[in-house]
Amino acid sequence: MTGPDRPRAGSELSKLGLIRDGAVLVEDGRIVAAGLKDLVLRDERAASARIVDAGGRVVLPGFVDSHSHPVFAAERLDDFEARLKGKSYAEIAAAGGGILSTVTKVRGASQGKLVEGLVARAARFLECGTTTLEAKSGYGLDLDTELKMLRAIRDAQALTPLELVPTFIGAHAYPAELKDRPAEYLQRVCEEMLPAVAKESLARFVDVFCEQGYFSLDDTRRVLEAAAKAGLKTKLHAEQLSRSGSVALAVKASAASADHLDHIDPEDIGKLTGSTTVACLVPGSNYFLNKPYPPARKLIDGGAAVALATDFNPGTCPCWDMRQIVSIACTQMKMTPAEALVAATVNGAYALDLGKTHGALEPGKQADLLCYDAEDYRELAYYFGTTQAHWVMKKGSIVHSRESTAV
Repeated sequence: MTGPDRPRAGSELSKLGLIRDGAVLVEDGRIVAAGLKDLVLRDERAASARIVDAGGRVVLPGFVDSHSHPVFAAERLDDFEARLKGKSYAEIAAAGGGILSTVTKVRGASQGKLVEGLVARAARFLECGTTTLEAKSGYGLDLDTELKMLRAIRDAQALTPLELVPTFIGAHAYPAELKDRPAEYLQRVCEEMLPAVAKESLARFVDVFCEQGYFSLDDTRRVLEAAAKAGLKTKLHAEQLSRSGSVALAVKASAASADHLDHIDPEDIGKLTGSTTVACLVPGSNYFLNKPYPPARKLIDGGAAVALATDFNPGTCPCWDMRQIVSIACTQMKMTPAEALVAATVNGAYALDLGKTHGALEPGKQADLLCYDAEDYRELAYYFGTTQAHWVMKKGSIVHSRESTAV
């Protein structure tokens, strides 16, 4: 996955930098050499190194999942069943389900309980080969609960080797108590919540759900301006349920990524092309909701930089396996296996502003490696239904393994 210091765009997504019979030399959690085994073994530091033999398997960078909502108190199984019986989102919400049901449960949960749940889920992500995960708040929708969620992410980081990248998304929905006073809630997000988050350094990013019935372009612009004032980077839920013009706003604000993009048009693709904003697609949610997929092929052929992420959440995508997302991207969005793997690693890293240190196997970058039970990289997209991670390395340490790998 080596290449220029920027997201891979257009035809660059097809370039894996495949090395047969290769090796990676790791020191102090960083990659110091990578390439053909015979050449890497000539490095004087290799003479005293501990050997981890991949046994002819595929080794690639750990997955970088740049969009998830993993902090919650309970699944939404009632919503799932109701949707299968034909109930609409509005009907489910009117019956007490939907995002506000998750908000109610998160508000009622202790910070310790949220930490416990997140740490348990982190182990599942690691088992599937994800080594870096963006983790959003957004199920609090008030100052105390949003801070509780972000503090839970901070506390969970001390208990799991999975790297968590915290994102504040107070502008996710309107709380029930302020649904008729949206301007008041927006003011709280910008003038109370966001400064408090920044003061405690609880988030690296600020996200906004820019959508009809949620946060308008003007609302979103106001949140982005407040985020910039607080020194935080930005991302957007963009063009998800309808076209709002949010891609243009994301590009203008130099957002790290514009996510979902189910309803983009050619003009939007043109704006993304050549920008630093990564088009982050989350086809697992489209699969789970039986919705049309975003136009990955048009984005790539149009020269945009595309990333893949799970959108893991309790309501619309309970999937933590990035390899499953890679498979869906290939079979449903016609991405090639190479494009999907680049999108799930190095471009995922750039979607989190981590491209200089994550997502590729090259000297200077963090030693986050995934060894897969496969002899050909295309098997990662070909097989589906269960993880095949043989071992997973984070910062040079094996954090998940099917068996002892030390020689």
